[in-house]
Amino acid sequence: MSDMLSTGVSGLLAFQTSLATTSHNISNAATPGYSRQSTLLAENIPQLQDGGWVGSGVNVTSIRRTYDDLLAGQVRAASSNKNQWNIYTSFSDQINNLFSDSTSGISSALQDLSNSFQSVANSPSSSAERQVLLSKAQALTTTLQSYGARLDQVTTQANSQLDAEASTITGLAKNIANLNAQILAVSGRNNTPPNDLLDQRDALIDQLSQHINVSTINQSDGEVNVFIGTGQALVLSTNAGALATQTDLFDASRRTFILKNDTGSVDITNTLTGGTVGGLLNFRSSILDPAKNSLGQIAVAVTAAVNQQQNAGLDLNGNLGSNLFSVGGVQVLDNANNAGTGTLSVTRSNAQQITTSDYLLSKTAGGWALQRTDTGQAVTLSGAGTNVSPFVADGLSIVVGGVAATGDRFLIQPTSGAVAGLQINLTDPKSIAAAGPIITSANTTNTGGATITQGTVTDAANVNLLNSVTIQFLSPTTYTTDGGTTTNAYTSGQPINVNGWQVSISGTPATGDSFNVIKNSNGTGDNRNALLLANTLDKGYLSSGTLSVNNAVGNWIADIGVKSSQAQSNLTAQSAVYDDVYATQQNNSGVNLDEEAANMIRYQQAYSAAAKIIATSKTLFDSLLQAVG
Repeated sequence: MSDMLSTGVSGLLAFQTSLATTSHNISNAATPGYSRQSTLLAENIPQLQDGGWVGSGVNVTSIRRTYDDLLAGQVRAASSNKNQWNIYTSFSDQINNLFSDSTSGISSALQDLSNSFQSVANSPSSSAERQVLLSKAQALTTTLQSYGARLDQVTTQANSQLDAEASTITGLAKNIANLNAQILAVSGRNNTPPNDLLDQRDALIDQLSQHINVSTINQSDGEVNVFIGTGQALVLSTNAGALATQTDLFDASRRTFILKNDTGSVDITNTLTGGTVGGLLNFRSSILDPAKNSLGQIAVAVTAAVNQQQNAGLDLNGNLGSNLFSVGGVQVLDNANNAGTGTLSVTRSNAQQITTSDYLLSKTAGGWALQRTDTGQAVTLSGAGTNVSPFVADGLSIVVGGVAATGDRFLIQPTSGAVAGLQINLTDPKSIAAAGPIITSANTTNTGGATITQGTVTDAANVNLLNSVTIQFLSPTTYTTDGGTTTNAYTSGQPINVNGWQVSISGTPATGDSFNVIKNSNGTGDNRNALLLANTLDKGYLSSGTLSVNNAVGNWIADIGVKSSQAQSNLTAQSAVYDDVYATQQNNSGVNLDEEAANMIRYQQAYSAAAKIIATSKTLFDSLLQAVG
C-alpha cells in the first residue's frame, strides 16, 4: 500500500506542478516576450517485486519554455529592418514635404526671378519693374535661406534622436548584463532553467534590435553575449559596454558613435546598421547631407550665372553691371586630431564644375590626396598647392599653408555654407544691367552686302571691352581690326572675337567696307542683356555647361521624392516581413488559450485521479489493519 500511496503522491505533485505551469501560461498570455512553458514529466525508477517490475510513479524533470533561437533571430532582423525604414521614412517625408511645394518652393522663386528679368526686358527704362526685380531677387534669397534654416532644424532633431538612441541602447545593455548575472547565479539548480529570467533577457534583446542590428552568442552557462556593428561587443557576460555620441572630429554639428568598454573607446559610426540608429545615419548620408549640399550648389550656380550675365551688361548709369548676388564661401574643417600646423585656403575657381559632394584632403607620405566623401572616389589634383600654382580639382582652387603632418586631414565643403552667406548686393534699380555694353554699326559708305550682328560679351572682365574697334575689309575675304598689321581671313557668319566681345558678319563685303564696334553710351531703352538674363537659369550651366539651374533643381527635388517613395515601399515590405515572422514565432512560442484550457481540464482530471489513488490506498490500508487487527 505504501508503494501505491507514493505513486499517487508523485502523480498528485506532478499534476499540481503541471496545473501551476498552465496557470502561469494563462496569466502571461498577454505579456510581451513571454514564451509558453510546459512541464516535462518522467517515470520514476520501477521496483522489482514478485511477478516483475512495478512502476513507482512520476517525477517532474524540468519546466521548459518553448523557444526557437532561429525564429528569434529572424524576428529581430525583421524588427531592425522595419524600424530602420520607419524612422528613415519619417525624416525623409519631412524633407520631401519641404521641397515638393511647386507654388511656393525654389522652382517658383527661380521662375519669379526669370519673369522679373523678362519684365525689365519688356520695359527696360521702367524703374518700377527694376524695383520688382530686386524684390524678387531678395525673395529668392529669403526662400533659399529659409530652406537652409529648416535643414539645420532637421539636423538638430536628428542629433537629439541619436543622443537618445545612444542612451537607450546603453541602458538596455546594462539590463541585459544584469540579467546575465542573475541567470548565471540560478542556472543549473535542479536542472531547471530560469525561464522567466530568460524571457526577460530575450525581451530586452528584442527591444535592442529595434534600435540597432544585433547578433548574439549563447554560452553554456546560460549567459548570452551581444554584439553590434561588425562584431563589436556590447555585452560580454556580466559586463556591458556604453554607446555614446560625440561631436564629429571635423564638424561639431554632427554626431558620431563611440563604444566604451574596459579596454577603451572606439568610433563605430560607420559600422552601425539597422534599427532607428541605422535609419537615422542612412537618412543623414543619403538625403540630409545631399540636400544641404544641393541647396548650396543652387545658391552658388544662381549667383555665378546671374552675376556673369549681369557683369556683361550696361546699367542706367552707363557702367558695366556689378554683382547682383554674393554667396557664402567654401568651408574648410580641420580634423581635431591633426598633428601639424597645416592650413587650407579654398575658393571656387569654376562654379560650373562644383559638385554636391564634400571632399577629404589628406596629407600622405608622398604629398596630398583628395577624395569625395560620398563615393570615396579619388580625385586627381593638378597644380602644386601654392599661391602661384594652387591645387585645382572639381571647380575648386586649393592653397596649402603651414606644415601638415603625415595623416593630417581636412574636410572641404564646397557648397554647404553657401546659403548662409547668400545676399543681395544691389539696392539701386538703376544698377540692373539691362542694356548691351556695345553697339555695332556698318559704315554708311559701305558698298558691299555684308551685315553685322549686335554682338555679345564673352569676357566682361576684359579691360578693353568698351574700347572702340573698327573692322576694316582689305578685300572681300580679308580684314583687319583697328588698322592693325594682322590680316584675318573672312568667312561669312564666322564669329569675330575682340576685346572680350563677339560679333558675326554675314554676306559679301566690298573692299574698303568697315564696321564699327563702340561703347553703348545710352542704354535707357536697350533690353539686350535683360533678355539674356531672363534665359540665364534655363541655359546649360552646371556640370560644365550641360545642365541648367532650373533642371538641376527639378532633378534634385524629383530625386528626393523618389527616395521618399522608395522608403515608404521598403517600410511596407519590411512591415509585412516582420508581421509574418512574428506570427510564426508566436505560433511556436506564444500562449494558445484554447490549448491551455484543454490542458487545465486534462491536468485537473489527472490530479483528481491521483487523489483517488491516495484515497484508495488509505482505504486498502485501513482494511488490512482491520483484517489483522
